[in-house]
Amino acid sequence: MKLYDTLSAEKRDFEPTDGKTVKMYVCGVTPYDVGHIGHCMTYLTFDVLNRYCQYLGWRVKYVQNVTDIDDDIVRKAGEVGSEWDQLGDRYTRHFVEDLSALNVLWPQVFPRASEEIDMIIDINEKLIAEGYAYEADGNVYFRVAADEDYGALGKYTNQQMVDFSRERGADPDDPRKENPLDFIMWQAWQPGEPFWESPWGRGRPGWHIECTAMSMRYLGETIDIHGGGSDLIYPHHECEIAQAQHFSGSEPFTRFWMHIGMVEYQGEKMSKSLGNLVLARDVLHYHTPDALRLYLHSHHYRTPWEYIDGGPALYEGLASLLKEAVHVSNPGGDNAVDPAPYTERMRAALDDDLNTPDAVVVLEDMATAIVRASGNNGEFTEAQEELRTLARLLGVMAWRG
Repeated sequence: MKLYDTLSAEKRDFEPTDGKTVKMYVCGVTPYDVGHIGHCMTYLTFDVLNRYCQYLGWRVKYVQNVTDIDDDIVRKAGEVGSEWDQLGDRYTRHFVEDLSALNVLWPQVFPRASEEIDMIIDINEKLIAEGYAYEADGNVYFRVAADEDYGALGKYTNQQMVDFSRERGADPDDPRKENPLDFIMWQAWQPGEPFWESPWGRGRPGWHIECTAMSMRYLGETIDIHGGGSDLIYPHHECEIAQAQHFSGSEPFTRFWMHIGMVEYQGEKMSKSLGNLVLARDVLHYHTPDALRLYLHSHHYRTPWEYIDGGPALYEGLASLLKEAVHVSNPGGDNAVDPAPYTERMRAALDDDLNTPDAVVVLEDMATAIVRASGNNGEFTEAQEELRTLARLLGVMAWRG
């Protein structure tokens, strides 16, 4: 299997470090509002990767976090008059319900940032002691000047990184910073906000340190795959690398960085801030989960694309065809459907950086062959069973009931 790695900017052969267990961390939701189709694209892509790695015979230790303490959660809780943790619980349930309806295999570990404070404080303390971070007025900042590789993941110019920092929640104009790109790892308490006690006074963790702590706690100093949306390349994942590698002293922090292209809607990136959201639960009022999954997987994960309202409807026919193919009666004739070529094509597609659009075509061709054979003195018991197996790789539920 080859996977595209953002850091090296190339497709490379992939197998787990120990040849047995894939250690995979995917940045999860910040549960301050409803999830949308863009989120589904991300988590269903890693669901396919999880399934395929297991199909290849590897174990997968999959960690997906919940960023349940964050500036956005604090802000939204204040706006709606809710406690921050109750707000997070509500929207985490919403997220779990939506993805469960789409037949995801849930990660083995589903940690919350608010439960990892001790590890977060430990990382801050060590980085301060070694000169990679500094405290100012109860805030702790990472000193990017101490990391000569900072910026290698995104490959942006200094000015681009400053601009992205401003757009994506940081404050490059903070006068307490030594450098506009220094990023906050612990932020001092403000009245009305939740807080934890720390060596620097009351406060709460910064965004980037949360994922660093959770990935290292549950997967160790070096992980095989780290994933998320492409909008996380900078600053989030860039900052994770800096913190993790200087805390542990081990390189690389992540062997493969995988990023999902943005999903647009009506000409703009689908996002909570713009309010142009398409919600999975709304789509599932009108379309089957199989049709929605097939529609999403008909786009390659690294390519930005635009969601069309009638898109899932285009795949209802294929969803019905797959269901018919796995349940149609086998006449047991002489014209056998050989599953081997379809299996070979499916593996070739998924081996090529999760080429799910080609994988969808394989399912359609195989189902068509089976249905045709059912009316033409066919024999396809083995092919039917293999179709069920291959459909499961894309999370398609046609084999059920």
